[in-house]
Amino acid sequence: MFDLIGAEPPLANALRRIMISEIPTVAIEKVTMWQNTSIIPDENLAHRVGLIPLKVDARLLEFHDPSKEYSEHDSLHFKLHKVCSKKDPSAPMILNSTIHDEEKLYNNPNVYSGDLEWIPKGDQQERLGNLRPIHDDILIAKLRPGQEIEMELICEKGIGKTHSKWSPVCTAYYRLLPDIKITTPIKGQEAKDLKKLCPMGVFDIEEIGGAAFVKNQRKCTTCRECLRHE
Repeated sequence: MFDLIGAEPPLANALRRIMISEIPTVAIEKVTMWQNTSIIPDENLAHRVGLIPLKVDARLLEFHDPSKEYSEHDSLHFKLHKVCSKKDPSAPMILNSTIHDEEKLYNNPNVYSGDLEWIPKGDQQERLGNLRPIHDDILIAKLRPGQEIEMELICEKGIGKTHSKWSPVCTAYYRLLPDIKITTPIKGQEAKDLKKLCPMGVFDIEEIGGAAFVKNQRKCTTCRECLRHE
């Protein structure tokens, strides 16, 4: 969050739109599904992994030319291979109760973003460092004994207006920041009433002097409750 001072709303909105759709990032674009016996259809699974945010500096990669083959300069390669099996032979195949700990009964019952394995090409290891998803605990799929997921993934550089998976922000918004000033000191019971009046916690009372002051003007929703009680 940042303050933009001395600018008109159209400029603030332009910055918001640029952040959403024009800043390049890197995301999974091509998925080769070698095996998927989970309950999630192939197309849904490919869509899920495509939305996993990757910790990659997009400035270090080039945009891919569709008429050419992928190279170490315009793509990243990952693989994912997980097989679920029983730890305890007597464990049920399907759990109908949440009281059981599936991690104790099965091997790989949950497939997470941290299970993606990067396959460096050429000098990518030295040039890009160790690449990982931004979060390792994003759930991709749940597996049960005998189910397997195996896929290869290719990442490309892109922008949000092509697809939302390349957007570097989940939500970008702006709002006008209220300018709240107390010109006449408010003390005693009036200060207490003012603090109680605003449920958002905009106002507070000084420990020394007991005067009301603006604690956090960002929380003001311009509900006009203050004006009604002037």
